[in-house]
Amino acid sequence: MSSHDPAGQESEGGGQPSSDKQQPPAEGTPGAPSEPYGAPPPPPPPPPGAGAPGAGPNGAPPPPPPGGPYETPGGYGAPPPGYGSQYGAPPPGYGAPYPPGPGAAPGPLPGMPPLGSWPNRILAKLIDYIGIQIIAGLIVLPFANLGNQDGYVGATWLGYAMYLVYEGVMLSRDGQTVGKKLMKLRVAMLADGSVPTGAAAWTRSAVFVVPALVCCGLLWWPVNGLFGVFDKPYRQCIHDKAAKTVVVSTA
Repeated sequence: MSSHDPAGQESEGGGQPSSDKQQPPAEGTPGAPSEPYGAPPPPPPPPPGAGAPGAGPNGAPPPPPPGGPYETPGGYGAPPPGYGSQYGAPPPGYGAPYPPGPGAAPGPLPGMPPLGSWPNRILAKLIDYIGIQIIAGLIVLPFANLGNQDGYVGATWLGYAMYLVYEGVMLSRDGQTVGKKLMKLRVAMLADGSVPTGAAAWTRSAVFVVPALVCCGLLWWPVNGLFGVFDKPYRQCIHDKAAKTVVVSTA
């Protein structure tokens, strides 16, 4: 009598695998997951009225800093970083120096000080010229007799030469001689109001002194000065025209 069990054979050869692991159902079939395994859930939607990070309520841009977009410490100056992207174009004249006070004559160019007055300019020249001539006379005195013509001519020529060097050095340093400092004047470049360059300072001094020294004597200086009286609009004398400079006030 046989002990063969058909059920045992079916379970060994023709039945389903006995593995505990089951494959997930294919995507799209009932029961399949909508996202791949291990993917994080989507972030929740932002609440109503929320804007970008750093924005104000309802997504509006942040308000401008206190004092308005055009104010900077110490008055007008450079616009703040990012100026133009948030607050629009700057107003006309933004960044320009403060205008001169009431009653002051206008400057030669926007942002420059007012022109120096003629009385102050004449007094400044006299202070410089007389001072240089006194120094030249003291230098020549031990070597020449100022009572005769030779001594006087020598002192005069030395004074002219000293004045040429004196004004060229002083103007190229800060635009002022001793006389101009006392009368609150300054020589400036007409183009931008800066201190005269070396070439401009020496040209201005040479054109003022050399014609009087070579041919015209003291007649040259009244002619040079009257030229500036009638010059418009910058009141430039001939030596200012040659050097492209202008005399402005420092008061």
